[in-house]
Amino acid sequence: MKNNLLLGLAITTLLFNSCSTDDTADINITDNSVVNNTTTNNGGGTGTSDECISINAAEYSSDLTLEANTCYTISGPVIMSEGANLIINEGVTIQAVASGADVYIAISQGAQIIANGTAANPIVMTSGAAVPSAGDWGGLIILGKAPINSVTGAATSTSEIGSLPYGGTDSADSSGIIRYVRVEYSGGAADGSSENNGFSFYGVGAGTTVDYIQAFEGADDGIEFFGGTVEVDHAVVINCQDDSIDWTEGFTGKVTDAYVKHGADHDKGFECDGYNTDIGNLSDPKFWSKPTVTNATIIGLGSSTGNEAIRLRAGTQGIFNNILIQGFEEGFDLDGDAGAASDNPTGTGVINGDLDAANVTFTDVTTQFKNDTGDTFADADFLTGIGAATGTDYATWGASWTTGN
Repeated sequence: MKNNLLLGLAITTLLFNSCSTDDTADINITDNSVVNNTTTNNGGGTGTSDECISINAAEYSSDLTLEANTCYTISGPVIMSEGANLIINEGVTIQAVASGADVYIAISQGAQIIANGTAANPIVMTSGAAVPSAGDWGGLIILGKAPINSVTGAATSTSEIGSLPYGGTDSADSSGIIRYVRVEYSGGAADGSSENNGFSFYGVGAGTTVDYIQAFEGADDGIEFFGGTVEVDHAVVINCQDDSIDWTEGFTGKVTDAYVKHGADHDKGFECDGYNTDIGNLSDPKFWSKPTVTNATIIGLGSSTGNEAIRLRAGTQGIFNNILIQGFEEGFDLDGDAGAASDNPTGTGVINGDLDAANVTFTDVTTQFKNDTGDTFADADFLTGIGAATGTDYATWGASWTTGN
């Protein structure tokens, strides 16, 4: 028999605490004391849900610990509220009922996720369908207290899915640890404008550790940053149907060692916005997205497909270095309006040195970069070191824990 102390404490707490939102059910946790009620499924999407421990939709006000090498199922929103920790040990598989956008895991402001997988034993969040497909469930949503430019001062915005608050003034805020975690078959959409991603980072702070993550076969973006300052190392996005890596709302963190590979259905490798064009750059004083991207490999389906590897728009800034782009019609597409006073001063970022790409290698790319900003600048003001990039060494660091290579 396994030690059931943590689950006992959780159940006791829940007898006295109802859910804090009207659209989530009370917590019911199936007894996990029987050893043969578990299975290991690091392959993802192919487990037998009858062998898994069921965690029903709920908002958790106390810690929840998922035991190593154990399978769990979720059937609705699993939300960790402020002060609660979701602790996921290595080798855990979480299978989501394939019912779309309303099945997701969310870490609220002030809560933390401690997800410590390993290269030999990653954590896998996947679809529970016998034949999984993109959009089967929502994905992983992290909400922090770091700055966003879609609000003023210390105000917060609310997430597209779940309407959970995010944003603030704490650049060093920590939402915990995410290490060696795969999210598969996510991207379920509530409607045309409210869509889940694989990993959604809403105002997540630099105190959060994110290292070795993969989004696989998602129906929307693989990884999206809504503002925040989080630094992500070793990020993999394979076969996601919208943008592989997306940022908006003043994201000023870092992405280091990224590998993107397109499948048959896809959009951009990176889509980069200075602010959310549906909301506006409301921060006072105004600031723009300006992350650093270092060591990235972006693999498309060939220059004849008519697609862009990296789209830069809505005034985004950013520093790119060591970027290998293969198989796109356009490498970089810069969109915006002329002049520093415009709403979309993407070209001004180039002129001022705030938007720059150094050491870039293009293979099977028709147009290296296209200037649609309205501003005039020399090619070398934006792009230097052509042919000098090696990209990221994905074959080494992504070898044992990723899928779909």
